[in-house]
Amino acid sequence: MQTSHSEYLKLETVYLKSVRNGFVSDKVLAEQWQELNYISKPKFDECISEYEKFETLLLNNYTEVKHFPKDSNTKIDSIYCRDASIATDFGMIICSMGKEGRRLEPEAQHRIFKANDIPVLGTIKAPGTLEGGDVAWLDKNTLAVGHTYRTNSSGIAQLKELLAPYKIEVVVAELPHYKGATDVFHLMSILSPVDKDLAVIYSPLMPISFRNELLHRGFSFVEVPEHEFKSMGCNVLAVAPRQCIMVAGNPYTENALRSEGCTVFTYEGKEISNKGGGGPTCLTRPIHRKD
Repeated sequence: MQTSHSEYLKLETVYLKSVRNGFVSDKVLAEQWQELNYISKPKFDECISEYEKFETLLLNNYTEVKHFPKDSNTKIDSIYCRDASIATDFGMIICSMGKEGRRLEPEAQHRIFKANDIPVLGTIKAPGTLEGGDVAWLDKNTLAVGHTYRTNSSGIAQLKELLAPYKIEVVVAELPHYKGATDVFHLMSILSPVDKDLAVIYSPLMPISFRNELLHRGFSFVEVPEHEFKSMGCNVLAVAPRQCIMVAGNPYTENALRSEGCTVFTYEGKEISNKGGGGPTCLTRPIHRKD
């Protein structure tokens, strides 16, 4: 049975936006990286190599990989394709981006979903903002959403309204200011569920009430240390229960996952992940998982 209401079940179908379709060229990267607040300019040829190895990990998992096409209306951030939509069993929710430079991404994805007969449940409308990186399924009937600089109260209210007829509980995590409105800081910056009862978290930035809610729901934690939070140690993509993909260079978190019985695959993400602040969850728009 297929479902979209999971972050950890066997990943069956996923959309990606490749380096060639998202970053496009070294020239485009040079034009856009500063305005979009990248740490430094990604090196295009190295990006291609890193991305191919990342995609191979998904293909080796027997995941059906589909691709968002090149789109002149979107910018290089569109490679982080999780953010522009949310998958539910009732259809896709088209987001409304909190980052101005990404505002055209949701409609670009919407066109692809329509062209491929993927149902759409609804669209978040201005002044609401909602980004997919702020949303994570805790179980099939519970969706967590972060209240951040990218996802505002109006966006959350619209999300609740869309899901109310289906009896989906929406749990709101009030995230801190951290580095401010220009930084990429989503709920999934500090939370990655990898099984029904195991999550990778970064506790120093997690609201106490939300952390307690996870404990109440029976989650155990892999705690990411401070020095690996900065290198995206908390951004972990589960492709099946306790089978994970993460950015290389986070040995403490990787070993902690292995000690919990997880199989861990890594990819070099210095160019495609670290510089733009988008790890493996950000690089993917999961559509279906196998329940």
